[in-house]
Amino acid sequence: MFLIILKCFCMENYFLLILLRFGFEAHDPLVEALVTEAWRRLERFDINVLSKFSSCLADQHLCFSPLMGKIADIVNRNLETIQDLRCLSVLMVSISSLISQRFQEQLVNKTEQLFDTIDSSQVNIARRIVQFLRNIKYSYYPLLERCNKVFLSNVNHLDLDSISKILSLYHSLQFHSFEFILMTKKRLTEMIPLFDYPASFVKLFVTLGPVAGPEEEKQLKSTILLMSEELTSQQALAVMGAMEEMESRNSRLIKKIASILHKHLDNYKPVELLRITQASIFLHFQSKELFVKLRELLLSYLKVSVIPSEISLLICALSMLPSPHLDEARISQIEAVLPQCDLNDLNSFATSVLRCIQYDHMYRNNIPGKQLKLLQKLDHYGRQRLQKCSSLNLLWEEVKSLKGDWFADSLLEETVVTLQRLMDEINYINVAGIASFISRTNYLSTSLLDGIASVVLQQIEKIHPFAILAIILPFSALNYDPPQRDEFFGTCLQCLNSYLSILDPLMLVFLGYSLATREYFSEDLLKAIFNIRFLAKLDSQLELLCSSLNMKVQFRLMELNRAVCLECPEYQIPWFHDRFCQQQYKKDFGSMNGAQQQIYKMLAEVLGGINFVKASVLTPYYYTIDFECILDKRKKPLPYGSHNTTLGKLPKIHSELNTQIAGSRLPPGAEKIALEFLDSRAFCRNIPHLKGKSAMKKRHLEILGYRVIQIPHFEWNSMALSTKNARMDYLRERIFGEGKSSS
Repeated sequence: MFLIILKCFCMENYFLLILLRFGFEAHDPLVEALVTEAWRRLERFDINVLSKFSSCLADQHLCFSPLMGKIADIVNRNLETIQDLRCLSVLMVSISSLISQRFQEQLVNKTEQLFDTIDSSQVNIARRIVQFLRNIKYSYYPLLERCNKVFLSNVNHLDLDSISKILSLYHSLQFHSFEFILMTKKRLTEMIPLFDYPASFVKLFVTLGPVAGPEEEKQLKSTILLMSEELTSQQALAVMGAMEEMESRNSRLIKKIASILHKHLDNYKPVELLRITQASIFLHFQSKELFVKLRELLLSYLKVSVIPSEISLLICALSMLPSPHLDEARISQIEAVLPQCDLNDLNSFATSVLRCIQYDHMYRNNIPGKQLKLLQKLDHYGRQRLQKCSSLNLLWEEVKSLKGDWFADSLLEETVVTLQRLMDEINYINVAGIASFISRTNYLSTSLLDGIASVVLQQIEKIHPFAILAIILPFSALNYDPPQRDEFFGTCLQCLNSYLSILDPLMLVFLGYSLATREYFSEDLLKAIFNIRFLAKLDSQLELLCSSLNMKVQFRLMELNRAVCLECPEYQIPWFHDRFCQQQYKKDFGSMNGAQQQIYKMLAEVLGGINFVKASVLTPYYYTIDFECILDKRKKPLPYGSHNTTLGKLPKIHSELNTQIAGSRLPPGAEKIALEFLDSRAFCRNIPHLKGKSAMKKRHLEILGYRVIQIPHFEWNSMALSTKNARMDYLRERIFGEGKSSS
């Protein structure tokens, strides 16, 4: 061994690399000697040797070593002269953990310059570029799109491992390529009979399962069930995760995989125990023995854990188990790490504490004071962290995935204030993410939205078309037009025009719907959506989606079809959703809520009897409205025929074609009135401003011939309307325009 170490000082560079690849541990004396010698020669390495050496260091888990930092410095100094994208892509992946944002952007720009120098068959180079973007958490669409084209042109040569890695990288970057998924699905389906040993078949199950059709899914599940006895602990965990993504309800397979997980439970890390807990709850698997063992292991890890993020995920897993409870030791442990927590950790702790409080309140009729004090401390540290934040990019890293009641109730307002304070840092790179966050919060900040619109108008040439949907969403959802409305939406659409044939069908449907809520209809976009070829392509994509997203897309297409028929009849786009709507609305509507029942009773009194008001009316084009009444030209209520609606029970749908405009069969001068009770979901979180979907419904009902009376929950439940007489007068005023009926 010492002879080899002595000789390493005079060996050739490539021989040095070969020795490093032998798989010795990083602390082995030979590796230490080789690394020391490499450090001495580093400046003399050419780009090819340097890339190979960086890869060797990465294999030795030395990504954060000073030597890797020195390599990053060499690449930075020589970036302009590097012309080999293969070598550069290897270096980019190796040094990605150590470089500044400015250097990241320089590498991205250099990669774009060199991309055309590589052959279209260079899948590995494209994959490393995507891996680099994943490592630096940057969904840079121009490069992703070009790499995707390389993958598509070589899809028939991709093996299971390559497809699995690419899809995993795409998932991390939230980059969706319907065409790639569709082509790889076909390729993966062909592989099902080829693998008869667990390691490869599990990878196939995990990769194909979430996009598989019914037949492929049946084959996958039956085969994995036959192999289940041979699965390792990690393979069983991977299968469980895929079943969660597939929304599987195969009780036999779930029970079998859960038994394997139970058998290996002692071998899992804390984050894996959380995944097992989440999957078990989601898949409705109930096992007292599994949950007892999980609780024991989670508590044993907690006793020795000192890392805030690890403690938060352990507490999160505990709070998801049956009968969640936080004892004094756990509360003290949480309090001890609060000063070190970021917003994600604080949010996780708060969500867990709220679960425990809810359980104590429901089943123990008790809320421990220490848990409430802990919530107050979480609020304090959350606000403090936001107030001290001085970088929009750092803030964005912490808030982009935040959700839940605690964040919305305690920190959302402070978060928006912080975003407003750092608004000057919004640019073409982060504008789509910030916009998407705002749309999720339902919080209307006109200054933030005006700032987003301004950035878009100034930097549109740098914004990729794939980002436009996220940018438009908050304006649509929150029913807000920026000062330069037409220029803003027109600029966004102009950016999209050349991509209408490239964008995923799902994205086009959501784009069309979002613009429709703002009364903005692009003829080019509508022609791209409402044609046989596109709809066939959309049907193919729907087969790849989980059931909840599949239904959401179908509803958005129906709503867009309805909006175009009502608001743009000149485009002559036919209404083709009768059958879909009838299938959906044949399902039970459920019951009226308390406020609706109150209004129904009072409307009957105000109008002169139960036969003067209809509840849960289905309008032309399948809108449902809470109540309908008819007034003649003298504002006198007109009676309906016999009613089969009982209080609290909604009527069944009729199934004839439903596109007739309201009022067409009314007596001259009569009007139909639609009364809608609007709960908190119809308004922005922070102010009583009607959201986009409710505003569009009002607009459409008016086109259909209704006078629309919206009854906001904050008016109906206000102190001013705290008595029955006040509410009766309120309804009379809204219907007749006076304090009491003139009839």
